[in-house]
Amino acid sequence: MEPLLLVAVVAALAIAAVSVPPWLRERRRRRLRSLPFPARWRAILESRVPAYLRLPGDLRTQLERHMQVFLAEKGFTGCDGLEVTEEMRVTIAAQACLLLLNRLEDYFPRLHRILVYPGPFIVERLRLEPSGVLQEHRQALSGESWTLGQVVLSWDDVIEGAANPDDGRNVVLHEFAHQLDQEKGFANGAPGLYSREARSRWARVLGEAFARLQQQVAWGEASLFSAYGATSPAEFFAVATEVFFEQPHLMALAHPALYDEFRALYRVDPDKWGQTPIKLIAAGD
Repeated sequence: MEPLLLVAVVAALAIAAVSVPPWLRERRRRRLRSLPFPARWRAILESRVPAYLRLPGDLRTQLERHMQVFLAEKGFTGCDGLEVTEEMRVTIAAQACLLLLNRLEDYFPRLHRILVYPGPFIVERLRLEPSGVLQEHRQALSGESWTLGQVVLSWDDVIEGAANPDDGRNVVLHEFAHQLDQEKGFANGAPGLYSREARSRWARVLGEAFARLQQQVAWGEASLFSAYGATSPAEFFAVATEVFFEQPHLMALAHPALYDEFRALYRVDPDKWGQTPIKLIAAGD
């Protein structure tokens, strides 16, 4: 799809979403959540998303219902010749909807379209050099979240992140954490905090953990969190979200106060979900 056409489509979807009365949108969502979950979708989850298998029964049912709304409301576009399949849509939706369990928030209200590339995609950006000169830099990315209603993903990285649910690295969790953070129009690593007390506690706990990671990166020390999380509070939040869902026991042991903040934000406790049964096909199949 041409860039200008894509922008027009996203804008049209955004206008349409705003124009639907909330009561009518919620009635439609209730109907979607009440539909039987397709057996072929469940088969995809059991083969591609082993994290689905470790969810307690009530959360697994809740995830399926959220996915039915998500897949009905969000568009998918293949890039670089990629044809988006049902398997791709279901695999991405399942991981994104993990962030919605037990939450009363909307279904990523700013998001209207997911762009999927076959593999890492190249972006070109201008960067101000120390000399004061703007230089164009090319960078290969596995994912990106835009405030203008889009998430961009590499399918190769999506299936790799899903296949290993215990390594603390998951591009879908990362980019959709950014979407939660961007709901207020910008990302600062502090999503959905409505009370002064919660904001103050979050700022203190995450600020300390972020500063500690920056120090570890500067000194070349190992950390539970990716060094990329040291680049900004927003990136730290997204990186910590990956670890919270994929390595909860390690995070709870090494960073108990931080784990408590994420448990309160996401309203789940992944440390109690147990081990992930390994029941999946090879990533390249």
